[in-house]
Amino acid sequence: MKAMTFVFIILGIQIVYVSFFTIRMIFTLKGKRYLAALVSTFEVAIYITGLSIVLERLNNPLKLIAYSIGYGLGVIVGTKIEERLALGYVTVQVISQYIDEQLPKALRERGYGVTCWFAKGKDGDRLVLYVLTKRKNQYKLYQAINEVDPKAFIITHEPTYFFGGFWTKKIM
Repeated sequence: MKAMTFVFIILGIQIVYVSFFTIRMIFTLKGKRYLAALVSTFEVAIYITGLSIVLERLNNPLKLIAYSIGYGLGVIVGTKIEERLALGYVTVQVISQYIDEQLPKALRERGYGVTCWFAKGKDGDRLVLYVLTKRKNQYKLYQAINEVDPKAFIITHEPTYFFGGFWTKKIM
């Protein structure tokens, strides 16, 4: 085969390998160990194939460059895939300057579970809300918050354990 053909093969193999690597890591972190194990089976086969092609042809620096660039592109592709999968949940903490019940009521009407309390901030009273949602719905939640309070301060956390509350019946 021509040298440039191998360059493109190596590039493609690396993109696929690192994408699988990224997805496996996400599955592992999300506690989906059997899916992670399945993905790792394909990942290692792809890795060995790509590495053997490069090691057999070390006399051409283009192949090593393709291997390296493919790795970087694989990280980008893998993270894009992970964003599309949007596995898991997020807890969104909202701090609003409006202490009325308008924001919690609007979010509850859209099906979100909302826990709220009053707090004192630097510039006065604040309403603090905690909202749990699926990661794939977090941007819809941000839009809903922005419609009622565009100046709300929002912090997002990724919970790793759930116990109690009405949500656990829905997510377990």
